[in-house]
Amino acid sequence: MTAPSGNQYEIRHGEQRTVIAEVGAGLRSYSVGERRILDGYGPEEMCTGARGQSMIPWPNRIRGGTYTWAGREFQLDLSEPEKQGAIHGLTRWAPWRYLEGSAHSAAFGYVLHACPGWDWVLDCRLQYTLGADGLTVCTTVTNRSGTACPYATGAHPYLSVSTPKIDTADCQVPGAVYLPVDGAGIPTGRRPVDGTPYDLREPQSLGDRHIDVAYTRLRRDADGRARVRLVHGEGPAVTLWVGDAYPFVEIFTGDTLPEADRRRTGLGVEPMTCAPDAFNSREGLITLEPGQTHQAWWGIDPGV
Repeated sequence: MTAPSGNQYEIRHGEQRTVIAEVGAGLRSYSVGERRILDGYGPEEMCTGARGQSMIPWPNRIRGGTYTWAGREFQLDLSEPEKQGAIHGLTRWAPWRYLEGSAHSAAFGYVLHACPGWDWVLDCRLQYTLGADGLTVCTTVTNRSGTACPYATGAHPYLSVSTPKIDTADCQVPGAVYLPVDGAGIPTGRRPVDGTPYDLREPQSLGDRHIDVAYTRLRRDADGRARVRLVHGEGPAVTLWVGDAYPFVEIFTGDTLPEADRRRTGLGVEPMTCAPDAFNSREGLITLEPGQTHQAWWGIDPGV
C-alpha cells in the first residue's frame, strides 16, 4: 500500500537517521539512535500540524488570502477557513521529485506553476544533508516567469527532547522583539520581549507558556547563525539554527492543534524569511526578479 505521504527517502550519517516524504518533500522524522530529535509523524500517517513541511512561496498566513502586487489584487484559496486566511504557501501538499542523493544527502524538486491567486512559475529545490554537525536544509528557488513576483519561504519542524510534553523542557530563543497577533494570527505590531512571557533570551522552563508568535531582531553568534535551543535536564540540547536569510523565527507550543493528543508534544520552531502576512505588510518580503534565484539555509544540531 502507498503511504499517505508518498514514497519515503532515508538518509543516514552514523547514528543519525532522517526520513523525507515525497509529499511536500517534508521532513517526516529525524533521530539519533533511539532518541527522537523531531516530533514528526509515522509512515502510516498523513502529516498534521504542518510537521516538517517547507513553505513556498510564503510561510505563515496571508490575511483573507488577498494581496496586491504590481497594481493587481489577488485572491488565494482560504486554506485556513476558520481564520479566513491562506496559510503556509502552495507546495507543501504537492508530490516532489527525487532528484539526486547519496547515503547522507537527498535533493528534491518541484515546479510551482500558476494557479488561482498566484500568477508565476517557480523552480523549487530542497536539499537535505546529514553530517557530523547534524542536519542542514537548503531551499533554492528560481523565478522562471517573465515578471517579478513576491516571494518568501519557511519551514515547520517540531523539536523534541523525548519528553511526553514540552512543559518540563528549558528553551532559549534569541529574539529581542516579538510580533503580537490578532485572532486571525496576523501581526498587530512589534513589541520588545522585555518583561513578557515571550522573553526567552536566557534558557527558561517553558512551563505552561502558550506561545504562537514570530520573533525578530535575532541575536546571532560569531558564525552569523541565530540559534533556538531546547533541553531537558542533563540531556543533550537540540538546537535549530537559521542563516542570515531568516530574520524571523516563529515559536509554537502547539496548544491550538486540532489533534488534542499532539498538543505540546513538540516545540514548533519555524524559520521564516518574512513576517506573517508579509504579502500585505511587505515586512521581509522578497521581490524575486525574472531568472533570479534565492537560497536560504537552516539546520538542526542534535547535540550528538
